[in-house]
Amino acid sequence: MYKIIGGDQKQYGPVSTDEVRAWIAEGRLSAQSLAWAEGDADWKPLGAFPEFADALRAKAAPQFPQAALPPGMAPAFEAQIFALPPQLRIGRCLERSWALWKSNFALISLGCLVYGLIGLCQLIPGVGFIYWIFSGVFEGGLYLIFIRRIRGQPAAVSDVFAGFSVAFVQLLLAGVVSGVLGAIGVFCCCVLPGIYLLIAWTFGVPLVIDKKLEFWSALELSRKVVTRVWFEIFGLTLLAYLPLLIGAALLYTLGGASSSLATTSAIQDILSSSHPDMGQLMKLLWSAVGANLLINFIVRIILILNLPFAKGALMYAYEDLFGTGRAPSP
Repeated sequence: MYKIIGGDQKQYGPVSTDEVRAWIAEGRLSAQSLAWAEGDADWKPLGAFPEFADALRAKAAPQFPQAALPPGMAPAFEAQIFALPPQLRIGRCLERSWALWKSNFALISLGCLVYGLIGLCQLIPGVGFIYWIFSGVFEGGLYLIFIRRIRGQPAAVSDVFAGFSVAFVQLLLAGVVSGVLGAIGVFCCCVLPGIYLLIAWTFGVPLVIDKKLEFWSALELSRKVVTRVWFEIFGLTLLAYLPLLIGAALLYTLGGASSSLATTSAIQDILSSSHPDMGQLMKLLWSAVGANLLINFIVRIILILNLPFAKGALMYAYEDLFGTGRAPSP
């Protein structure tokens, strides 16, 4: 535990190591701020404490740009990223996401609810394809809410639709192209290439909405950076979406399997009879379709509930790799 002399020359504490680190990150303390550690005889500058060296160095280091990149600056931005080793701590991303959600509960929950309800259009025949075309635009808007709140900037639920006025074409292309190529990777080149691209392009849409990169440059930059920490991002994604994965697995395994077996058995009985009842057959088929729709609907509800935590964790990883969280390693 520590006691601190603040900029107003008042004494604060005792406070923990994490609280001191947070105050350094917020700019409330510097290397010259006086501190006393429990068990020490004298006060000394924070810069003399080795446990705070990395926090002080991170605060003093030049931060990556938060705003859109000026034209022609994308190569310089990429070089700046690759000049430093990637730093990503899965547990820290999950922890900060939970804290962000708690401190912005209404905003983030409502934003994810609006995004999720729009996503239910995927269950409507014909309309689902139209939603898929614009999915990158809506996703970019949702990411913008998280990015702004992580950086302490104002955000609103209406930002879910910000992609229609900010980089609309590039967001649309990022969503469509990554979706098509990812599907090709899964169905034509076996599953592994598709999974690799799905994870590698995680930050393509955020780079478009945040840095205003052209869609292919954003996807490529995301792929290059994530490749260096691919397994970490894969693990983070699995943990962040664990409630959805468990819920979907149970629903599709138990509900889908039992419904499929019962329907198959009933259809076989109808077809094996001397006078098949086609009306009953159609009822069974429609019942099977309805059961699948119900399962898909429940899975989408679980996704909506999971989104605030999952998207927050991924956006903290984005900040660590591309944004304000970047700093030289100790």
